[in-house]
Amino acid sequence: MTIHWCGTGLSAVPGLRRLIGEGHEVTVWNRTLDKAEDAVGDLTQRLHEFEMEALSAEVQQGDVIVSMLPADFHVSLAELAISKGAHFVSSSYISPEMRSLHARAQLKGLCLVNEVGLDPGIDHLMAHHLVASYRSSDAYAAGNALSFTSYCGGLPKHPNAFRYKFSWAPVGVLKALRSPSRSIRQFSELNVARPWDALGRYDAPLPTPETFEVYPNRDSLPFIEEYHFDPTWKIKDFVRGTLRLNGWAEAWADVFRTVETADDAELTALAQSLLAENAYGEDEPDRVVLCVSLLAEHEGRAVWHQTYVMDAWGDARGSAMARLVSNPVALAVNAVMLRQIPPGVSAAPSDPKLVEPWLEEVGTLAQHLMVVDHLA
Repeated sequence: MTIHWCGTGLSAVPGLRRLIGEGHEVTVWNRTLDKAEDAVGDLTQRLHEFEMEALSAEVQQGDVIVSMLPADFHVSLAELAISKGAHFVSSSYISPEMRSLHARAQLKGLCLVNEVGLDPGIDHLMAHHLVASYRSSDAYAAGNALSFTSYCGGLPKHPNAFRYKFSWAPVGVLKALRSPSRSIRQFSELNVARPWDALGRYDAPLPTPETFEVYPNRDSLPFIEEYHFDPTWKIKDFVRGTLRLNGWAEAWADVFRTVETADDAELTALAQSLLAENAYGEDEPDRVVLCVSLLAEHEGRAVWHQTYVMDAWGDARGSAMARLVSNPVALAVNAVMLRQIPPGVSAAPSDPKLVEPWLEEVGTLAQHLMVVDHLA
């Protein structure tokens, strides 16, 4: 059984090195061999230039294909996996095209595992933990009003005037600012065209409490079912969103105005300019903050309220973002090989037998991880 790891970008390397270090048979595929050599050349020489035909010739039944390439490659690689009787793992969101492969994969007993990075990934694990804890608590009651929030952000460990730093030209970040979002606020569906139209404040229960700017992103509503909320539960708030340093919106005001009307060429030029002015320096630490919270209220009074909170930053092991994206991918690969994940298309697991040990592992990757009970 061979792991075919495709992509050795900035967020891919720690998990890849982990799997090689664990003694697995790993073949590394990357679009440029020099970068693959820099990433793992001290551990293996099983390095190949990424090309679909070459990969197809190597993949055998029972192998695992890991895609840490841009999202455009995921579905093609998953289809290749199915055709070869192999499994597939990525850290990215499940697209409609990926979801359409569920029945084919299930019939062949193959796993197509996605959303096992940081966000999505670790945030899912935290949500599953909280929902299970609430269900088993004395406070659980079908009539309670529930508020769920999940906020994650990559931040500079040492804040700059722009309140954000980049590791690469942020065209994707800029395009994401144009994306609408859908969430639930005060029992009603909230549709927002631009993030800056729904900016809010979040007080994170860190060891030293800290306030951030937050906004909803993507479509939160499908995750109500994904997190095993009962259809009969009364949902007051349900938001998955992005977390930024205080002062971010003010610092980015000119960017927002440009993004609103810019074409692709103008966005690319803006991205290059932002990178030149706000790039991480060599060995400069990044930071990741993730807070997932579930509140249950009865007649306006809190009866259960817990937040899973994580704070991590770059250290001698490298960037926090890379650790937290790629190590859960490695955990998913191991789980697939051990047949711990059911066949078909799936996101991060909800089975407590996987959720709890995976979160324990996250505790070794982050400098701070704990569940805060606000009513204790």
